[in-house]
Amino acid sequence: MIPVIAIYDIGKTNKKVFLFNEDYEIVYEKSTNLTEIKDEDGDACEDVHALTRWVKESFEVIQQLKEFDIVAVNVTAYGASLVHVDADGKPVAPLYNYLKPYPEDLQKAFYEKYGGVVKVSQHTASPVLGSLNSGMLLYNIMKNKPQVFEKIKYSLHLPQYISLLLTGNFSSDITSIGCHTMLWDFTEMAYHDWVQQEGIAGKLAPIQSADNTIDVAIQKGKVKMGIGLHDSSAALIPYLLNFKEPFILLSTGTWSISLNPFNDSPLTEDQLKQDCLCYLTYKKQPVKASRLFAGYEHEQQVKKLAEHFDKPVHYYTTVKFDSHLASRVATDHDTVALPEGQITLFPSRDIASFTSYEEAYHQLMADIIHRQVTSTKLVLEGSREVKRIFVDGGFGKNPVYMNMLADAFPNIEVYAASVAQATAMGTALSIHEHWNTKDLPASIIDLMYYHSNK
Repeated sequence: MIPVIAIYDIGKTNKKVFLFNEDYEIVYEKSTNLTEIKDEDGDACEDVHALTRWVKESFEVIQQLKEFDIVAVNVTAYGASLVHVDADGKPVAPLYNYLKPYPEDLQKAFYEKYGGVVKVSQHTASPVLGSLNSGMLLYNIMKNKPQVFEKIKYSLHLPQYISLLLTGNFSSDITSIGCHTMLWDFTEMAYHDWVQQEGIAGKLAPIQSADNTIDVAIQKGKVKMGIGLHDSSAALIPYLLNFKEPFILLSTGTWSISLNPFNDSPLTEDQLKQDCLCYLTYKKQPVKASRLFAGYEHEQQVKKLAEHFDKPVHYYTTVKFDSHLASRVATDHDTVALPEGQITLFPSRDIASFTSYEEAYHQLMADIIHRQVTSTKLVLEGSREVKRIFVDGGFGKNPVYMNMLADAFPNIEVYAASVAQATAMGTALSIHEHWNTKDLPASIIDLMYYHSNK
């Protein structure tokens, strides 16, 4: 039988379970999609009961697989989401969606009470994001749904709820608490004063270390089980274990998130206004992050280009980097004001002025890169000297983006980087020493270097 670790990777859309062998190769994978339901206010939310059933049933299934010996289990899940349970670990409320509208009057009164938006946000490294600040979601329940609040023994972040289903252990984890929850005071490295003053602290399970495990009996004997990790922090782990020199991980998808684990300078008011926040690693190290809605912008604009030039929507995947086109694109970003709500200058440009799809696409990417440089520089301020930028996700596979990014940072090495199932793998790596008899693998990250043309 092959010794393996089982990893539950719970995304908003896909719920997956993986088995990794000791070389961190995926030897089994199963996934499901669950239909959202409505909470008592009519807002869409995750069906926590369907999710609970799937986790328990899939765990039964993997225990029956004769070729594998499950020696460890860990969990990663999306953040900003709390499961409210009673003393038996049963949910007593819906798994409220982090996009749920937040009462403006309650938010206003809260910040006035605790010293204003800037002060609280700087201390908690959390921009004001309404229900996306999970601590504020719990505060809303306390104030507006007291009958629900009374029933709660613990409010667990989603990774710790999934871990509870498998371990019976109530816990809180620093990677979930430290991610724009408004709960954690980064200046004190403890819960913020308001958490104690409002009586919220009593609803939060004891903090346990995310790189420790609990021995749990299953059908085939004992396994080592982790308490779970927030997905953004988990995805960083393969890089942190492989690279000791300061780097930035630019994680690209719908959002492009610049993560700098080597910057522990406090967030400034200006950085908070520009969508910066801090994460915490499983080792309790602050990670400064900035966000840009770049993937979404790209998706919208390539639809317009395809329509105008009569090309398929995915035609951009055939476009090769052309240094001559790149040198001809407009660089008027600092002379033209960006309309409010607009992510780049490109929507203000006249598509008909471009002679080809390729020319227009190079302009679009130049406009995105200009904004990306501004966003990434926010996490370079006050940092140790960064030697490398690793780009993972969609833009890492885009040669136009990668070449332009390398040109924009001529003094930093720029790499396209990919890790197979980085979030799940990072979650497995976090408890490596507890289950794996082999050394950490040296080649889990695929890198492609992009040389600056400047």
